[in-house]
Amino acid sequence: QVYLLESGGGSVQAGGSLRLSCVASSYTPSSYCMGWFRQRAGQERERVAGIARDGSTTYADSVKGRFTISKVNAKNTLYLQMNNLQPEDTAMYYCAVDLWVHCRGDREAFDYSYWGQGTQVTVSA
Repeated sequence: QVYLLESGGGSVQAGGSLRLSCVASSYTPSSYCMGWFRQRAGQERERVAGIARDGSTTYADSVKGRFTISKVNAKNTLYLQMNNLQPEDTAMYYCAVDLWVHCRGDREAFDYSYWGQGTQVTVSA
């Protein structure tokens, strides 16, 4: 069992920045792929960014150049730096773990096994 706890969400104006954190209960960031997902009200959960065990990263087209996923294995912590936030980024953000041995951090939500409770990000125009 892996436990994940997100933090760092909040309310910002368009153009602002936030950094989300996700603390894992074990050596998760060094052992597995991890990802950030978001879910807007009334919509399905969508992939935002993923990071593989070797640190390679992937991003959704909508956030490329604005968001950066990273991890600190020694702290069992995953991050999502979000810059130039826009109203369409408003959503609940979740971190998740992919247990597949061949993962590259680019799979979809239904492939991930463990999820945090989420942290809300609200961006006003």
